[in-house]
Amino acid sequence: MLSPVPAPLPPSSIDGVTVTYADGRRALAEVTLALGPGEQVAIIGPSGAGKTTLLATLACALRPSAGRVDLFGQDPWSLPDSALHALRGSLFLAPQVPPLAPRQRVVNAVLAGRLPQWTAWEALRSLVRPREIAAARDALAQFRLEDKLFLRCDRLSGGERQRVGLARLLLSQARLFLLDEPVSALDPALAGAALEALQQAARDRAATLVVSLHAVDLALARFPRLIGLRGGKVLFDLPRDQVDDAQLAALYGSELGESFQAPPTEDDARRKLTRCL
Repeated sequence: MLSPVPAPLPPSSIDGVTVTYADGRRALAEVTLALGPGEQVAIIGPSGAGKTTLLATLACALRPSAGRVDLFGQDPWSLPDSALHALRGSLFLAPQVPPLAPRQRVVNAVLAGRLPQWTAWEALRSLVRPREIAAARDALAQFRLEDKLFLRCDRLSGGERQRVGLARLLLSQARLFLLDEPVSALDPALAGAALEALQQAARDRAATLVVSLHAVDLALARFPRLIGLRGGKVLFDLPRDQVDDAQLAALYGSELGESFQAPPTEDDARRKLTRCL
């Protein structure tokens, strides 16, 4: 019997959010976005566009200099510390390079997704004798890594480390997935399979999925809504069938030809466009 789909949470949004770093550099400039429950959204744009900063802001890892963040109907920065900690348990931010301890075993790295649910004693005990080995193995199997269960993390390749970080998400109780270039170290076949596993997990728990991607072809193929970010500003926020070559050229400029994970087919209009840039 299939588990029931959890009830959708209230929508989340940011309104007029600006992030300015200590050196005066503005990473986001008055960005306004709304994220409906269960939506699957790709953020695209050139390097330095502000994609990572936007995800960190949504994850409550970075407090904006101005503007308002609303997550599931709550302003995280107005909450007491205990309530903010509880809210963060509903979020999962996966950086492009997962912070895996070199000598840690893969099983423990994946089970770290359970930490918001465990007491300190339960977490400590699991380091010595992992508590939910079968669950960790099942999560790794979604990314074709179940044979690495007891390997040390310093024995993994970059792509394997990235997939271990994604398997950790499956053991969390997050309802807002925030993934920063989650398949940048994977070949096209593995990248597609990993995104499918993540998208299915989001559907299963009625979670909102927001992914930054450098590969435009993956974003167009897999996500119904695309947000184009450049220079810390939103250039477009559209359904994928409304994103055209002119908008992509304006977003990437001369970098457009480098923004595909795999070469488009000969009859793809976007390939003709990239040859002109």
